[in-house]
Amino acid sequence: MPADSSPGLAGETPARSAERTQRSAAIRQPSASVTGAVEVRRSARRSRTVSAYREGDRTIVLIPARMSEAEEQRWVGVMLDKLAAQESKRVIGDSELVDRAERLSGQYLGGRARPASVRWVTNQNTRWGSCTPAEGSIRLSHRLQGMPEYVVDYVLLHELAHLLVPGHGPRFWRLLETYSRTERARGYLEGVVAAERLPHLPGAREE
Repeated sequence: MPADSSPGLAGETPARSAERTQRSAAIRQPSASVTGAVEVRRSARRSRTVSAYREGDRTIVLIPARMSEAEEQRWVGVMLDKLAAQESKRVIGDSELVDRAERLSGQYLGGRARPASVRWVTNQNTRWGSCTPAEGSIRLSHRLQGMPEYVVDYVLLHELAHLLVPGHGPRFWRLLETYSRTERARGYLEGVVAAERLPHLPGAREE
């Protein structure tokens, strides 16, 4: 699924988009919808940015008024994951990465992937992880630190699979089929990339 760098109009017909614009212009306060402990607030003044913050026992997610329902659901998931990551101060060390790699290899790859080294690196800003099969080494970008554990596990498992299959052909993806959070982790990372491409206004509660 490609990262969407311009949330707000995708998936809407012109008629529906115009209807939303008229409805948003008719009110002064952002519209709001509440699902459980998450409150989504739509604002006509917010054209491109998406943000979120905690308010008591609720999570407030601010989105553009013209964003489609499908995009709203996707961005709520992305922002909840990002908040959880920001609130987690626990950083996995290199030694724990090795232990996690052994566990993931045993659980999903029959223990066949046996890396010689697994470590964090700070020189990978355009990819989340890499490996050198000839050396058995795996490197994860420091940008993953603080992200949900299932995301880190996915990237680590992805690189472990490359120790067995170098390319991204059907055989490679079959190795990841048993990891149930593959699509969710990929969606999270795509959302992070898309969010980083959006212009951000200062302040946590800009509308």
